[in-house]
Amino acid sequence: MFWLWAGFIGFVVLLLVLDLGVFHRKAHVDSMKEALAWSALWIAVGLSFSVFVYFGYENQWLGLGVEPDPIDGVVNNGWTAVQKYLTGYIVEESLSMDNVFVIAMMFGFFAVPPMYRHRVLFWGILGAIVMRGVMIGVGARLVAEFHWILYIFGVFLILTALKMLFLETGHKDPNRNPLVRLARRLFPITARYHGEHFIVRAGTHASRESRQPGVAAEPDEVVDRAQPGTLLLTPLALALAVIESTDVIFAVDSIPAIFAITADPFLVFTSNVCAILGLRSLYFVLAGMMDKFRYLKVSLALVLLLVGVKMLVASWLKTLVGEHFNLYLLAMVLLVLVSGVVASLIADRLGASCRQD
Repeated sequence: MFWLWAGFIGFVVLLLVLDLGVFHRKAHVDSMKEALAWSALWIAVGLSFSVFVYFGYENQWLGLGVEPDPIDGVVNNGWTAVQKYLTGYIVEESLSMDNVFVIAMMFGFFAVPPMYRHRVLFWGILGAIVMRGVMIGVGARLVAEFHWILYIFGVFLILTALKMLFLETGHKDPNRNPLVRLARRLFPITARYHGEHFIVRAGTHASRESRQPGVAAEPDEVVDRAQPGTLLLTPLALALAVIESTDVIFAVDSIPAIFAITADPFLVFTSNVCAILGLRSLYFVLAGMMDKFRYLKVSLALVLLLVGVKMLVASWLKTLVGEHFNLYLLAMVLLVLVSGVVASLIADRLGASCRQD
């Protein structure tokens, strides 16, 4: 199993290195066409990985598909593993959409220049992968040792869904974020951006100029007061800290959701990672169209409600529906998401027609 995990992590690292080190080595603003192309590529990678999942579990490569899944007690073959992987992938991808709205708000609050947003998202997602790995490892261990914790996860997901449906979920001031407050206490923060740098030293070339195209370098009081060589955080670092901390909050929802589908650590981790790899390009696609998807939050709440109920009644559901109930769950998740998107587009078009009249 070690080589299996090492191979997947190496594959992810290779993709990330190519992304930042080759294709986005120079900071630039992603066009809608470029963002759509990258989104299509990452989705293709995520879906194509299901082919490896099928053959890996069907042929029990490197120990895959040997132990029973703690969720349903089934030893996964190729077909059942693919069903669980795709369901987990789609659930995580859909829940990531809500994260996109928060990221857009954070970028607006910190006035992050568009050309540097990809770099912030890159490091944010790299940190998210590490944190998700730790949370998934702990969660899988808890499910294996204490099966009753699934019911707690189920109730939590249902309560979260009801909160999303019926309560206003206004976002807090990022200045109150614990990481931001800690950073401000420990480090001096520059008043303006210094290119794509998260940290600069006072007295260096990077700390004396803005490096933003078309923006003249202005005096920075923090830099001017700091002793030469002092480490200074830039606002870009604060934006990264907020994005990392908000991902932890969203993981509290998405990790229990995936455990409603499977507790196989490899399926849980790979479906999560493949989904969040496309979050950067997804942001650039959706950021400019957020107002068009007015029913997206309702769809996401219904997805959480669906997987939460499934977690509570899994045994009864399996008896009632049969062994393919995971396939039906996948179909229901897709139906809810597509319905939300279609309803949003119809409402937006009707609203546009009314305004013209």
